Amino acid sequence: MNKTKSNDMSDLLHGSIWRKVLIFALPLALTSVLQQLFSAADVAVLGTFVGKNSMAAVGSNSPVLGLMINMFIGISVGANVIMARFTGAQDKEGVGRAAHTAVILALLSGITIAIVGNIIANPIVEILGVPEEIAPLSVRYLRILFGGMPFIMLYDFESAIFRSQGDTRTPLICLAFSGVVNVALNIFFVVVMRMDVEGVALATVLADALSAALLFYCLKKHEGLVRIRLSELKIDIRITKSILKIGVPSGMQGMVFSISNLLIQSAINSLGTDAMAGTTAAFNIEIMAYFISNAFGQAAVTFVGQNHGASNYRRCKDVVKQTLILNWISMIIFGVSVIVFGREMLSLFNDDMAVIKFGYIRLVILMAGEVLNSTIETLSGGMRGYGYSLSPAIVTLLGVCGFRIIWIYTFFKFNPTWINLMLVYPVSWAVTASMMVIAYKRTLNKVLPKGELLV
Repeated sequence: MNKTKSNDMSDLLHGSIWRKVLIFALPLALTSVLQQLFSAADVAVLGTFVGKNSMAAVGSNSPVLGLMINMFIGISVGANVIMARFTGAQDKEGVGRAAHTAVILALLSGITIAIVGNIIANPIVEILGVPEEIAPLSVRYLRILFGGMPFIMLYDFESAIFRSQGDTRTPLICLAFSGVVNVALNIFFVVVMRMDVEGVALATVLADALSAALLFYCLKKHEGLVRIRLSELKIDIRITKSILKIGVPSGMQGMVFSISNLLIQSAINSLGTDAMAGTTAAFNIEIMAYFISNAFGQAAVTFVGQNHGASNYRRCKDVVKQTLILNWISMIIFGVSVIVFGREMLSLFNDDMAVIKFGYIRLVILMAGEVLNSTIETLSGGMRGYGYSLSPAIVTLLGVCGFRIIWIYTFFKFNPTWINLMLVYPVSWAVTASMMVIAYKRTLNKVLPKGELLV
C-alpha cells in the first residue's frame, strides 16, 4: 500500500483506523470544546461583572437553544454521510452537488430558526417557569441569539463538508480565530459598554458570523474534491431527499435529548436560583464530555460512510469497534479529571458556595455515567454512517425522553431532591445504551452481506 495514501486524511479507506480516528476526532472535539469555552466566557464575564441573575438567565436558555438547533444540525450530519459516500465511491460530481446543496440548506435552516425563535422566545421562557426577576433577561438573550442562527447553521454545515473529506482541522482554525474575537467583544460590550446579557449575545453572533465567513472563504479556495462556487449554489432535489432521509431522524435524536433537558430544566428552575446557577456553571464543564464523545460519534459517521460507499464492510465494523474503545478511554480520563478538580473549575464561574455545591453534585453524578453516553453516541454514529438514522432516533426517544419523563413525574415528584433529579441522567443512559446495542446489531444484519457478519 502506498504510504502517502495510507496517511492521507481525505482517504479513510486505508491505513490505521485508530490513528486516523484520533486525528479526525481530536480536532473536532477541540472545536466543540473551544465553542463551549467561548460560551463559558460569556457566563464567566456575566458572573464576574454583572451577577448571578444574568448568569442564571443565560443558563436557563441552553436547553431551548439546543432544541431549536439540534434538528437542523442533524440535517448537516445527513449531508456529511452523503458526501462521505460519494467520496468513498470517488464520485467527484456527486460530492460537489451535495456540498452546494448543503450550503443552501444551511441558510434556509438558519433563517427558519431565526424567525420561529423570535416569535416563541417569550412563551418558551414562560413555559420553562423561569423566575420573574430574570425572565426579561432570558427573553432578550434568546432573541439576539436566534437572530444569529443563519451564521451558526452555515458554519455547522460548512464544517460537515470538511468532515466528509476527513478534514477537521480547518473548522478548528477558523473557530479559534473567531473565538478570540468573541472573548474580546464580551469584555468590550459588558465591561466597557456596561451592557448585560445582550452584550454577550451580540458578541456571540458577531463571532459566529466571522467563523462562517472564514470557512466559506476556505471552501471557495479548496483544492480537493470539494470547492464551492457561487454560480453553482442550488438545491439538488434528489440529494436533498437523501440528506433529509438521514438527517431528519438524526436531528430528531438531538431534539429528544433537548426536550428531555427542557423537562429537567423546568424541574431545576423549581429548586431556585442557586440550583439554576450551579447547573449553568456545571453545564459549561460537563458539555465538554459530550463534545468529546460526539466527536468520536462523528468519526464513526464519516469513516463508516466512506467505507460503506466503497463496499469495504469489514473496515466498517472495525471502525465502530475501535472508535468505541477510544471513546470509552477518553470518557474515563475526562470524568476522573472533572471529579478531582470539579470544585476549582466551578469556582471560575462563580465563587458562591451554594452554587458550587449544586454544581459539583451534578458533575460527579453525570461524569460517573458518561461511558454509557459515549456508547450511545458511537453506535448511533455507526448506524447513521450505514444510512440508518431512524433506529437510533427511536431508541433515544424511548430510552432518554420517555424514561426521563417517567422519572420526573414519579421518582422526583415524590422525592424532589437535587440528587434524585440528577440521577435521571446516568439511569436513562444505561437504559438507552442497552437498547442501542440491540439496535446496532440489527442494523448490521440488514446492511452487511452474510459472510461479513461472521468476520
